[in-house]
Amino acid sequence: MSVSSRFSKVTVGIRSAARVSTIVAAGGALALLAGCGEPEKDAGDALAIIGSSTVFPFAQKVAEDLKAANPDMAAAVIQSTGSGEGIETFCAGQGPETADVVNSSRRMTIEEFNRCTSNGVNGIIEIEVGRDGIAFASALEEGIDLNLTRANVYRAIAAMPNGQSQAALNWSDVDGSLPAEPIIVYGPPGSSGTRDALLELVLEPGCKTNGAMAALESSDKEAYERNCHALRSDSSYIDQGEQDDLIVRKVASNPRAVGVFGYSYLQKNAGSVKALKLDGVLPTAATIADGTYPASRPLFIYVKKAHIGVTPGLDLYLAQWAKSWGADGALAKIGLVASTAETQSKSKAAIEAKTVLSAADFE
Repeated sequence: MSVSSRFSKVTVGIRSAARVSTIVAAGGALALLAGCGEPEKDAGDALAIIGSSTVFPFAQKVAEDLKAANPDMAAAVIQSTGSGEGIETFCAGQGPETADVVNSSRRMTIEEFNRCTSNGVNGIIEIEVGRDGIAFASALEEGIDLNLTRANVYRAIAAMPNGQSQAALNWSDVDGSLPAEPIIVYGPPGSSGTRDALLELVLEPGCKTNGAMAALESSDKEAYERNCHALRSDSSYIDQGEQDDLIVRKVASNPRAVGVFGYSYLQKNAGSVKALKLDGVLPTAATIADGTYPASRPLFIYVKKAHIGVTPGLDLYLAQWAKSWGADGALAKIGLVASTAETQSKSKAAIEAKTVLSAADFE
């Protein structure tokens, strides 16, 4: 089976050599590069991983370390598509032409689980690999300083804040204590788990500070979604696709801009961007770990149990995660916030016992 046919049944051509510039493979130089004179690896020999841009650098590090310890292994192929698109692809089917693992910066929904099941993807292992925070940042040098709250972020970037058409142009329009500077927010797209977390952890609580909006959750679900979960689509909120590094660069070069991305990208780029407080709390490893930072979240990988023992190295890859996710592990050094010891033990047990999800786990 050729590399480009590994995901032949899904819409994203993860392994096409013609698109190799969009692919990051573990282990540095990639023997699959077209024209490099090396033979193609059989696709069935390589781990196929897809999904969250937030989890991507951690998955890449785990794969690199595994490859370094096992030089004869095929290099894993990892594509950053966003959690939503990644899960959709992961759930498209089971077998050698499909993804082995999906990275997600949010938990899979029951609707997604049911879609997996209906497509014959039975036996999904859920593994929480760590925590992250939704960070708001501005340029390190002369970047805008804002005392953000979930309520004023909601009023600034929601499509229908408090049921009214969005009319705010400046930060001072949503909160008189904020500067009279234009609202310019670079953020994640609809396919992103970071976008889902932004809506769930920031916009929705901000929306609920208005009693009338909070009441809609039980009285009019459609209106609640429209008013509390929809982002504005004008130039005040600019979707940058699944490119957190691009958001960082845009913010670093524009002192009026605010970026929204995972905490690991904030830590990685501390020389160019600075964190903004949310509800008076800065995102740090400590505040994300203990939950005092209001926009903290767990990160996951999902694995097809049927692929373990079939895709070479998949079991070793999962074990490598467990070796790497501790507070003093390799992933903490690149920005992953470790889960609690209890959660780490639970995740390790899920790997060892190959514990699978059921519909009851979503209740």
